[in-house]
Amino acid sequence: MKRLAKWRKGSITKRWIVNTLGVFILIIVALIVSLSFAIRNFYYGGIQQTISARSNELVNFFGTYYLSADSDSFAQTARSYVAAFPDKELMELLVISADGEIIITSTGFFPDENEAMPDYESALESEDKYAVWTGKLNSGESVMAVTRVIETTGGESIGAVRYIVSLEAANRKIFVSVSAIIFASLVIVYFIINSGAYFIRSIVIPVREMSETARRIAGGDFETTVDKMYDDEIGDLSDSINYMASELAAAEKLKNDFISSVSHELRTPLTAIKGWAETMRDVDSYDPMIMNKGMSVIVGESERLTGIVEELLDFSRIQEGRMQLMMDKIDLLAELDEAIYMLRERALSESKHLLYDEPDFIPPVMGDKNRIKQVFINIIDNALKYTPASGVIGIQVTSDSDNVTITISDNGCGIPSEHLPRIKEKFYKANQTIRGSGIGLAVADEIMQLHNGSLTIESTEGIGTTVTLVFPVLKDDDGTEVGI
Repeated sequence: MKRLAKWRKGSITKRWIVNTLGVFILIIVALIVSLSFAIRNFYYGGIQQTISARSNELVNFFGTYYLSADSDSFAQTARSYVAAFPDKELMELLVISADGEIIITSTGFFPDENEAMPDYESALESEDKYAVWTGKLNSGESVMAVTRVIETTGGESIGAVRYIVSLEAANRKIFVSVSAIIFASLVIVYFIINSGAYFIRSIVIPVREMSETARRIAGGDFETTVDKMYDDEIGDLSDSINYMASELAAAEKLKNDFISSVSHELRTPLTAIKGWAETMRDVDSYDPMIMNKGMSVIVGESERLTGIVEELLDFSRIQEGRMQLMMDKIDLLAELDEAIYMLRERALSESKHLLYDEPDFIPPVMGDKNRIKQVFINIIDNALKYTPASGVIGIQVTSDSDNVTITISDNGCGIPSEHLPRIKEKFYKANQTIRGSGIGLAVADEIMQLHNGSLTIESTEGIGTTVTLVFPVLKDDDGTEVGI
């Protein structure tokens, strides 16, 4: 209960107390009030019905006096009625004369002269000459009084009989009944508050722990976890937060590895450029051989830097959804030939065999030739990087009525099975010893998706890797292939 008393603005506990417990308590209060009135009406209605049944006897008892207004005869009959009345222990009778004076009582004691009789006055004015009043006497006793006026057939009042019943016993029964209802309601509210408090704690405590854990994760502590307390939605949320923390930790590691890798990738060509530039500057006399070699290194490393920067820019465009393609009908063989030509000299210099058996014809595709050439260069470059000297890189092109398939395979080191599912993720590198930023495959895969194609990788560690590129064939509206 103390925990429920302490809530902050907008807390779950406060909303539960206001929205759920508050509404329930209002319903309970309304129910108690309704039942209290129902019980009161039940007891009071029973008493009134009993009095009314007795007062109905007057019609028969005083029937012989309906034709005359003889007050002496009325008084005598009234005495006989009071003397023979069977319920004197339950109610008090007062016989009232035509001029409003009390002439007979069942108890023998006359009431206070100042005692008001609202029911008698109301009965005189009512059409049915009958009235009921519930209130307190001058003595403070709660009573119900019923008055019935007796008239002649001519409508002249010859007197009245007033029945008075004490309500003290009925009020005690009403009080006991209402108290029992209130007690039962308080017991119900107590159990609801305790069960609700337990339920709220089962939500609030884990949520607070998750909130604290989330703040620690936001601060860079990716090792922190949430204890799973329940196998429900809260438990699922705990699993999600723990999974998020592990993924953020992995992403942080990938980011750090990426920064380290890119820094190394940028430092290597910059070092070569700076070294050869200083060498060329410090040479005492012009040496064409040194100058040509230095310029070749500077140009080559500058192109390498440009490639790294372009790769980073492409990745940024993809992440922000800003990569635009210049789509046109293209010949894939022409772009593949150019990519192979650009890398053939490198393959020869590294004593690697680049085998390509060009087909006579393949159908055209719709694409951006520069981006597709970028994919070819990236895949072949990777094959060269991970293939040892004397290794073989094979390129095969096939086509059918729907797709053009290009397969690039090597007999290099292969990719371990645990790394293969994530090899196309951004920043991910299965082999940290080989140069590269770790985003080339991610960029290539995105380019293939933008061309409605696919890039799949199959690899066995120690045997080699096969990359399969699939491009949809360009077709007319009627579904026939388009010629080159």
